Amino acid sequence: MLDTELIPAAEPDSKWLMVVLHGLGDSMEGYRWLPKALDLPWLNYLLVNAPDDYHGGFSWYDIYEDPDPGVKRSRKVIEELLDNQREGGFPSSQTFQFGFSQGCLMTMEMAMRYSHRLAGCIGISGYVHDPDTALDELSPIAKEQETLFTYGTLDPIIPADKVKGQLRQLITEGGLQIEAHEFAKEHTIAGVEELALIRDFIRMRGPEV
Repeated sequence: MLDTELIPAAEPDSKWLMVVLHGLGDSMEGYRWLPKALDLPWLNYLLVNAPDDYHGGFSWYDIYEDPDPGVKRSRKVIEELLDNQREGGFPSSQTFQFGFSQGCLMTMEMAMRYSHRLAGCIGISGYVHDPDTALDELSPIAKEQETLFTYGTLDPIIPADKVKGQLRQLITEGGLQIEAHEFAKEHTIAGVEELALIRDFIRMRGPEV
């Protein structure tokens, strides 16, 4: 069971939701600024803590050992979380999945493997876990899922060339709908420019269209 907190939309009774997954060593506390920054009054936010303790924060998988068991475990609990949100009144078709760094990797796991099509997936400054296996195990709706993926050419943690190669593979071999954007940034969100891109991606798939 994941620790979560719902930040309700400014507009009452909205059934639009974004599930927010943090990066390594962070927590839901690191994303309380996001609703104000995106300024989408119809969007609810579900902030989530990863399951493992990590130096005062949390992690989605072990970076020192084989990450595969942790990724699979976290994928299962996020799928259950999304299922619970749908059963609780937030339709999958109106739910966005957002993640930074490790949260980006888990967001890509949902984009490729979750059995329900989401409103959109947004992966920031991360990479893809075992793309060869993922392509062999794509969900029936994976090619319908729309994804925004951003990365930084100055990122000292995740090399841009590695990410570009992975995305190219997913698009060309898997036929996935990934909108990739490159920023001259380090391991972070690149201020108002990147936030505007994220906001526009959400708006184009939200109730304002």
